Amino acid sequence: MLELDSLRRLAFGPYSLSLGDGECVSIEGGSGSGKSVLLRMIADLDPHEGQAILDGRRCHAMPAPSWRRLVAYVAAESGWWAESVGEHFEDSTRAPPLMAAMGIGAEALAWPIARLSTGERQRLALCRALALAPRVLLLDEPTSALDHATTLLVEAVLRARLTDGVGIILVTHDPAQAGRMAIRRLVLRGGALAEQAT
Repeated sequence: MLELDSLRRLAFGPYSLSLGDGECVSIEGGSGSGKSVLLRMIADLDPHEGQAILDGRRCHAMPAPSWRRLVAYVAAESGWWAESVGEHFEDSTRAPPLMAAMGIGAEALAWPIARLSTGERQRLALCRALALAPRVLLLDEPTSALDHATTLLVEAVLRARLTDGVGIILVTHDPAQAGRMAIRRLVLRGGALAEQAT
């Protein structure tokens, strides 16, 4: 499904990786090791060398917005550009089931962004990405602000997407989460990706 061929930016890389349908690959590593840089390269958000290829289609051959709908990046702290939650969804009818599965009521669509806690912002940013029905999710610490019970709710939603064939690259500092979610665990160290010993 997704092939990364020698992605490189500044001192980071080159990174090569294959992700199949319905696979979750976790990436662990220390702060500053380049985990977020790698996700941003895959999402084509920063200039870089190398290629990302989805289902045989090269990223550079597609308009950036089209690529980012198929390969959706959810940052650790996502941006919010409008006043209310509902304004951030192209089709607000798709949001309530996703929100409910993550423990947020539909009334939150009317809330101002300023009212949201950090954890609510994390979950709603993920809902926003899922509503686009991407082929691949690039998740940067998606549950770092959540308690354990809410983290498990989010993981259940992600597992359902894996069952549907969505691929996930999950950056996490939580080895237990990597163990629960990932079919392969990688570590980013010294500018290189390597299989994580389990």
